[in-house]
Amino acid sequence: MLFTSVGRDLMSNKRYVVVGCKPWNRRLFDETICHFPGQWMYIEKREDLTISNLKKFHPRYIFFLHWSWKVPSDILSHFECVCFHMTDVPYGRGGSPLQNLIVRGHSSTRLTALRMTENFDEGPVLMKRDLCLEGAAEEIYLRAGRLSAEMIKEIIEKEPVPEAQKGVPVVFKRRSPHESVLPPSGSLISLFNHIRMLDAEGYPRAFLEYGDYRLEFSRAALKHDRIVADVTIRIKEQDRNP
Repeated sequence: MLFTSVGRDLMSNKRYVVVGCKPWNRRLFDETICHFPGQWMYIEKREDLTISNLKKFHPRYIFFLHWSWKVPSDILSHFECVCFHMTDVPYGRGGSPLQNLIVRGHSSTRLTALRMTENFDEGPVLMKRDLCLEGAAEEIYLRAGRLSAEMIKEIIEKEPVPEAQKGVPVVFKRRSPHESVLPPSGSLISLFNHIRMLDAEGYPRAFLEYGDYRLEFSRAALKHDRIVADVTIRIKEQDRNP
């Protein structure tokens, strides 16, 4: 099913699509983006992202806030697709950018709006904006979403010409769920960072396994000599990776 919304400027012939699979993407669309000038459509299901549906709406841009699947090549070739990547590309191309940045000790980054191509994160850049990496993962994703909305507004107003990436590429590897296990050693700050970088809805939380149990950690706070966090305990057999 397609969810559609028409912006305030009904006289505009500009049409735009926003694609997102996280609940905070939909909230951002409903509260902010759909009120920008033009006509707007929101897609959150994989089966709705089809060339036939998009041709009916004929958008000027398709903005991908967060998407977990490869976009079909026929969509990339027919429409100008723009994604928002949480690194200063070409540094940090690839998967799990937030987690990879925090593991590498970054406290800030640049959010990049780039044209999507067949090769992930290699497309030309429309714009970049500074982004703080403080807080839990979900807080950072919400911050990035608000910044993405600001960038979307600027893109539809100015239609910037994308410029090729410059520099030596550094590619991040997508993290797997088993890498969420708490490290057996290290500093308190590194342990705190490990918990907070995974603390978002829909992500495998930092965890430990003890006998038949799985202990998942969230809402961590770093004190002077300790970490205070919420712990959820599950039976391992009932655990399901998101």
